[in-house]
Amino acid sequence: MGTVIMHSVVSVDGFIADENDEVGSLHDWYFSGDVPIVAGGDHAEDGGGIRVSKASAEYVQSMWDSIGVIMMGRTLFDLVNGWEGRPPAGDHVVVVSHRPKPEGWHPEASYHFVEGAKAAVEKAQELAGERTIAVNAGEVGGQILAAGLVDEVAMDVVPVVFGSGKRYFGGIDGHHLLEDPDVVLQGDRVLHLKYKVRR
Repeated sequence: MGTVIMHSVVSVDGFIADENDEVGSLHDWYFSGDVPIVAGGDHAEDGGGIRVSKASAEYVQSMWDSIGVIMMGRTLFDLVNGWEGRPPAGDHVVVVSHRPKPEGWHPEASYHFVEGAKAAVEKAQELAGERTIAVNAGEVGGQILAAGLVDEVAMDVVPVVFGSGKRYFGGIDGHHLLEDPDVVLQGDRVLHLKYKVRR
């Protein structure tokens, strides 16, 4: 089975967005470099204008290339309208939601609406095969980590302080240990960190 990686861009004080779901300058580094990131598979494109620094390019491109499935919560799906059926990476999207896929919404897109974190991970593993499952951070990511279903945590830490907002780990309860980081990579205006989850 593929590795389940909880991943997102985050402020140094642990927020992925403000109270209004605005990301502010968190994603600026995605658009300020010289190296384009290409969305994987046969529908390779310019990644929607994503251009990162040379220092970040290999890490980001290899991460995107490894993804088979993106898992997201319904809030993010609604905010970005499911990227109009074209996820930034991977071939499939699993949306953790009590509500079904909107009627008539991009019937060609491989988007699966599943109730509950455990069932959603099972569906994602079925779709991903040996490829990576990228779980978006936030409430859903925190629930999946708390259920013991996350293998690695990847954070792109941006030097900005939000003070409040939507937390990287959502409202997770309890104590969860990670291993020492196996990736520590400094890009321009971002620090890439990756940790295995201690079992």
